[in-house]
Amino acid sequence: MAPRIYTSHIPDVPILNTSIFTKLFGSRTPGGGDVGGYPGSWTAYVDAASGASVTRAQLKKLALSFANGLRDHPTTQPFAKRGDTVLIFSPNTLAWPLVLYGSVANGLRITLANSAYTSHELAFQYKDSGAKLVLTAEDGLSTVRAMFEELGLSKAEAEKRIVVLGSDLRWAGGPAASLIPDAAGLLSLDDLLSRGTLEKEESFDGKAHETVYLCYSSGTTGNPKGVETTHQNITTLTDIIDRLPLTPGGAAVLGILPFYHIYGIANLLHHPFSIGSPVVIQTRFEPVQFCANIERYKIAFSFIVPPVLVVLARHPAVEKYDLSSLEYMLSGAAPLGADLVKMVQKRLLSKRKPGSICFITQGYGLTETSPSTHMLDFPSSNRKVGSVGYLFPNLKARLVEDDDGLIDAEEGKPGELWIQGPTVMKGYLNNPTATKNAITPDRWFKTGDIAIRDKEGHYYIVDRKKELIKYKGFQVPPAELEAILFTHPDIADAAVIGVESVEQATELPRAYVVHANPEKVKSAEVKAAFADGIAKWLETKVAKHKYLRGGVGVIDVIPKSAAGKILRRQLRDLAKEEVARGEISTTFKARL
Repeated sequence: MAPRIYTSHIPDVPILNTSIFTKLFGSRTPGGGDVGGYPGSWTAYVDAASGASVTRAQLKKLALSFANGLRDHPTTQPFAKRGDTVLIFSPNTLAWPLVLYGSVANGLRITLANSAYTSHELAFQYKDSGAKLVLTAEDGLSTVRAMFEELGLSKAEAEKRIVVLGSDLRWAGGPAASLIPDAAGLLSLDDLLSRGTLEKEESFDGKAHETVYLCYSSGTTGNPKGVETTHQNITTLTDIIDRLPLTPGGAAVLGILPFYHIYGIANLLHHPFSIGSPVVIQTRFEPVQFCANIERYKIAFSFIVPPVLVVLARHPAVEKYDLSSLEYMLSGAAPLGADLVKMVQKRLLSKRKPGSICFITQGYGLTETSPSTHMLDFPSSNRKVGSVGYLFPNLKARLVEDDDGLIDAEEGKPGELWIQGPTVMKGYLNNPTATKNAITPDRWFKTGDIAIRDKEGHYYIVDRKKELIKYKGFQVPPAELEAILFTHPDIADAAVIGVESVEQATELPRAYVVHANPEKVKSAEVKAAFADGIAKWLETKVAKHKYLRGGVGVIDVIPKSAAGKILRRQLRDLAKEEVARGEISTTFKARL
């Protein structure tokens, strides 16, 4: 029997065979006065803290100047030839689009590292990616130096491989700032910008299958894997998103997602620029600053992750600032619960004029799919809350019951989501075994996520294939329980895992929660009472097989990745330690 293959109702976009830089910055008018189809005088990016900004034309010139500096400076020249890899190690700054696109224009591969990495974590990515040069923020300098020491490079050799981005924003009309003393003698961003401008970007015409980004996917076991994302992956995805009714063209977008994650660079550095929308760059998410920047810059749209909605539902800053301009939010990284969405909409709309709008929707994707494959359109966001929406054009999907893809899930039934199309990664760098396990010979990528497709073509992500809790023949989706826990007024964050019970020969659902007011649960006795109360409360909301028979742990923070995904492996390790200390009993009988 032929496999059941689903396609999109949206027409395909043409597949380009050119570089990201050429697509985004090339002129589209006979006179050549535009940058990527929009006036060069339009604002491209804004530093939220200082208000410094760059126009589209300025950014193009700066990026080409940076590319020329890399190619021309005697220190960086040996490390910045076409095909070489450069590592960016920095929180969000106005310098990010400049150095990212400058590196692309110079024909480099760029690997993006979590700015919170330790030297050991950074060393793995630097070595595995084959990076030669590091572009670092000042506060990452000590980590970078420790990394090079760990890798056995002499101080003299290591210093040649570092470019300090600094805090000086005079190149964007912003405030001046001297480099920190520890950066003395190192090459700076200003040094590379002062050596002239590259006449034309490195061409990838006809060679867009070459790798451009190396983001690292943590997966569930082992070391992170380098995902080879090509120029064609990104240009296709950008064109697909541009065609969708996503962000209002020209409306200001608030950039809080980390740029070192594919979710951030695709949706904040590529898509808004491609449709002419300015991005206001916030260094990292902080509730008060988030609200203040919405008011100051009249933000209309923001890409978010679910914990941001928890803040909007409860944080007092929401009452202190005018958030009426924020009409559209798109969430990713983890499933959205309907109750949480309604709580946020009710709170925000209660302060606005009758007839105002506040759409909250979600999309779906993975680092391996560049990243997005689905999105719930805003007009359907209230009617289909909980869905990740339609499949994108140019992509095909399957819902598979077995590991080999021989059995398709019946219509309306859950199956592992497989994706095929031009946005699927080239593969995992230096890891043919992992690539073979993830991508079939006919190029179907196995997402590892369990999904359901309804009769209208809307998809729902049930859970991760490897994360479903198997309790006595039942499958318990952690995401479902988490969505319910989010609605408890005293819970700020939550995660659910399975703990093994040898005695009962099954897994038991266990929740970890963060109290909305931590000072109220400082003692062990109060924590225990609160945890027991949460377990009993949940029993009023779910079927018996979903009870938290593994108990509830009260912790300070839920461990998460840069994109907001729960790091369940860390919680499972924590649970094992708690079992070993006798703090969790896995022998008690199920409540009846």
